[in-house]
Amino acid sequence: MTNTSVFDRLTDIVMNSRASEAEKKEALRNIMELKGKQINVLITGSTGCGKSSTINALFNTEKAKVGASPDPETMTIEKYELDNLTLWDSPGLGDGKEADNRHAQNIIRKLNELDKDGNPLIDIVLVILDGGSRDLGTSYQLINEVIIPNIGKGMTNRILVAINQADMAMKGRYWNAEENRPEKPLEDFLKEKAESVKRRIYEATGVTVEPIYYCAGYKEEGLPQQPPYNLSKLLSYIVTNTPSEKRICYADNINKEPEMWKHDDRLDDYKEIVRSSMLESIVGSAREGSEIGEEIGSCFGTVGGIIGKIGGGIIGGIIGLGKSLLSGLFG
Repeated sequence: MTNTSVFDRLTDIVMNSRASEAEKKEALRNIMELKGKQINVLITGSTGCGKSSTINALFNTEKAKVGASPDPETMTIEKYELDNLTLWDSPGLGDGKEADNRHAQNIIRKLNELDKDGNPLIDIVLVILDGGSRDLGTSYQLINEVIIPNIGKGMTNRILVAINQADMAMKGRYWNAEENRPEKPLEDFLKEKAESVKRRIYEATGVTVEPIYYCAGYKEEGLPQQPPYNLSKLLSYIVTNTPSEKRICYADNINKEPEMWKHDDRLDDYKEIVRSSMLESIVGSAREGSEIGEEIGSCFGTVGGIIGKIGGGIIGGIIGLGKSLLSGLFG
């Protein structure tokens, strides 16, 4: 897998195509708009829920610029900068009344922050729950009393709830360590837990969320790495709920270790969902997208536009880039 960014590859396709200079100019302008997009994800949850493990499993955090928020009011929120993706790692509730009040105020400030265009800065809020804990009271308080009332009108579909440490949900029972998956009793328990979380949030707020469960995996010194479970489902959950025009910004930052994406519940092809969703950013970037034929359309799902009204050379190149992403996105 090349280290060249997806935007550089798109630019090369345009410049090496047989398109006219006017077509190239329009396509390059749209690529620059894509390159200027920024995704901001706020990740929060109680101490020990596995926020750091989740961030490290999902993304290539080795190249991240790590630091506290530049705002002194929100310095407890750690910031990871990865090219076009910024992750905000915030403590949740459950650390005592004084700390909880401080964390809640910091989260509210971050949710009310605007970007340079006057839009809400935060695109996605991911709340991580501890699957091994029976007491989720502070997590419900965080979601129902802090996040939902402050996320903004029409933004409640951007609240994602994920139950980590699925392997510990029944104190380690019914987890098939050899195959890295839950057995039937644990699987049923996790499904019911997700439904219970959904029900509790709806009853308190009227907002519908669709919780999923996963295991971020971990590594202890002297022991083999436990690979993640359902990490691809978590990523597809995040990507598909991100504004479509920004989804491609994840592409250069995904963890490229194939083992991280190997195990899931097989209820869907989550990696294919991620790839297709990211490609929508490319083909959906046109202001006046042209209709495309069946052969080309099959490469991009239901999307009916391409980068401007452009010629076949660029279209062919973009299809080639699509195939490259399809084959190499996950290592």
